[in-house]
Amino acid sequence: MPEVKLTAELRTEFGKGAARRIRRADKIPAVLYGHGTDPIHITLPGHETLLALRQANALLSVSVDGTTQLALPKQVQRDPLRHSIEHVDLVLVRRGEKVTVDIPVLIEGEAAPDTLVVVDHNSLPIEAEATHIPQQIVISIEGLAAGTQITAADVKLPEGSSLGIDPETLIVNITGAPTAEMIEAELAEAEAEAGIEPTLNEDTESSDEASDESDEASAESNA
Repeated sequence: MPEVKLTAELRTEFGKGAARRIRRADKIPAVLYGHGTDPIHITLPGHETLLALRQANALLSVSVDGTTQLALPKQVQRDPLRHSIEHVDLVLVRRGEKVTVDIPVLIEGEAAPDTLVVVDHNSLPIEAEATHIPQQIVISIEGLAAGTQITAADVKLPEGSSLGIDPETLIVNITGAPTAEMIEAELAEAEAEAGIEPTLNEDTESSDEASDESDEASAESNA
């Protein structure tokens, strides 16, 4: 993963008011910590940081007062309405150091016809060198038949990476797609358990009405 260079400034003002002023200036409050060092409070350039953090586990080369250090985003706080970045926690890393991060899983291809693909995990924790973190893990399901299960052990990892999860963990499960009859049966069973009376369809109701009218006509004739 390529490094993204960001030039930061030391932050001397703190509190909600100071944070609002920083954001109005198109900058982002952040803290840089790790490896037993004291936390460094900084401000990051807003637009460049927003672009960099679109990529999961972006490797940042942060320059502060002439000193450049590598860091990974640990926590990103976003505004729930505007989706803007409110604050960033960055953790220091070193070249050659291994870190455990969650990597997005990308499913490619189409399974065999009449199958249902269930993805149990959208990301996988893996241990990798901080400077060689993969952007995503690709799993192909092309042509796979019902009954196929893909576990963490089946996933092909980049060289130098290792799983941070039980190898037997189920990632993708491919089953047979339910038929219309199966869906109707499950619905009927659920309604029965909930105490819901089955609803007559229009054809049944029309048949019942016609039968009632016939009975009435026969009674009148006999009278």
